[in-house]
Amino acid sequence: MPEPSSPAASTTRLNKRMAELGLCSRREADDWIAKGWVRVDGQTAVIGLQVGPAARIEVDQEAKGQQQRQVTILLHKPIGYVSGQAEDGHQPAVVLVQERTHWKGDASRLRFAPQQLRGLAPAGRLDIDSTGLLVLTQDGRIARQLIGEDSGMEKEYLVRVAYGNVSAAVQQAFPAAELARLRHGLSLDGQPLKPARVDWQNPEQLRFVLTEGKKRQIRRMCELVGLKVVGLKRVRIGSVMLGALPPGQWRYLAAGERF
Repeated sequence: MPEPSSPAASTTRLNKRMAELGLCSRREADDWIAKGWVRVDGQTAVIGLQVGPAARIEVDQEAKGQQQRQVTILLHKPIGYVSGQAEDGHQPAVVLVQERTHWKGDASRLRFAPQQLRGLAPAGRLDIDSTGLLVLTQDGRIARQLIGEDSGMEKEYLVRVAYGNVSAAVQQAFPAAELARLRHGLSLDGQPLKPARVDWQNPEQLRFVLTEGKKRQIRRMCELVGLKVVGLKRVRIGSVMLGALPPGQWRYLAAGERF
């Protein structure tokens, strides 16, 4: 008979368990634990505590209140801004989150306040030459949902392409076998890519739907089949659409909106 596993083998660090349960991010969990806002089986938790799958985890109302004040912002990133930290003289997209750039069509009742910029970070990349939907959030749960290791969140892009010297009626010139390779069969960085949905939106524009996000993935995929990307816009993440949000402006993720 196999020996039973030891109790330690089935335990998980508390901050990881809280993230797995969707309560918060690991960093947020450590902050709450340090503040004495978390109890495990009725006892105040400490940093580094290991818990079993049946542990009863309770979170104080102060933590829930702090979480409710966190914002998630949807920005239509223009070309020329980087998603994260400033680099090579280019500004990060977060500098566009100001009161004057708040979209007048925002249906939420939230008002901009400087503290909403504290800890506001991009949940995913959109390269400097691309435009479209960029999510910035203070909420670790949303960041994990969008870019966590186990995330399979769909992201949709409209991609204008050229094929060699052909920049009009590209669909007619581009081999069907190469379109099939875009959908499944390419590798980047020595790793096979997950299957993608790739279809012609019009004779010069492809629609990509990906469930992973390697650096400059679409541009590199296109290079492998002889296409050159002329323009790239992200129009959807999960069920959240870019919609009519103008370039350089932003809105809040609405209370009832989910990725």
